[in-house]
Amino acid sequence: MSLHFHRSGSGEPLLMLHGLFGSWENLGGPIKALQQQFDVIAPDMLNHGRSPQVDQFNYSTFADSVLALADQLGLQQFNLLGHSMGGKIAMELALNNPERVSRLIVVDIAPVQYPHHHTDVFKGLKQVPLNEIKSRTEADQHLSHHIDNASIRAFLLKNLYRTEAGFDWRMNIEALEREYDQIASPMSEGEYLGPTLFIKGSESDYIKTEYQNEVVKRFPKVQLRIIEGTGHWPHAEKPALFTKIVERFLQS
Repeated sequence: MSLHFHRSGSGEPLLMLHGLFGSWENLGGPIKALQQQFDVIAPDMLNHGRSPQVDQFNYSTFADSVLALADQLGLQQFNLLGHSMGGKIAMELALNNPERVSRLIVVDIAPVQYPHHHTDVFKGLKQVPLNEIKSRTEADQHLSHHIDNASIRAFLLKNLYRTEAGFDWRMNIEALEREYDQIASPMSEGEYLGPTLFIKGSESDYIKTEYQNEVVKRFPKVQLRIIEGTGHWPHAEKPALFTKIVERFLQS
């Protein structure tokens, strides 16, 4: 069950993990910059992109699949960065295999239980008539009945691809919706004592002050950087500043 991945650059290995409904390409901007100094490996997570689809999963399953990829590539230690769901996967891996992770970067997510807030996304995705639409524009029109934000629709539509029978989604929507409680769940107990950086978008509410205790008890050597004027995707909204923060942390 090997993950599909993109690899570029040279230097210390850096694994970069995308978020829910995404693929490695969502991190393309930072990858292009960071590959100048690092051996960047960016996999598609299970049930996303071109990686295998599975019916049941949790963060342990996700983390094990990333660790298996590291083993496949002969990486005994590596830097690890994850955004949103990918940040939770990164935390889970570091908590359960701390000796493998040199430095940990978590982007706009905390190790806590989150409420279900993707109901409209799932509803919209499932109601796109894949065998009838002729273009992404038509798919976007269907999505717009459930998702007002054009940027979010554009992000989701990156998963749409053409087949001989019409269109299909690269992500396993049925499994992601069925197992959403696992995606929203908190991280394992435990402690990662390596250097850790949390990056928060100033306009995002994914990392709140009340989550501090849950973060610090698991990651006592944590630093926090806030990128002003960004939301949940700081790496896409201010890529140059985001990359500079990541580089400085990894080189410190």
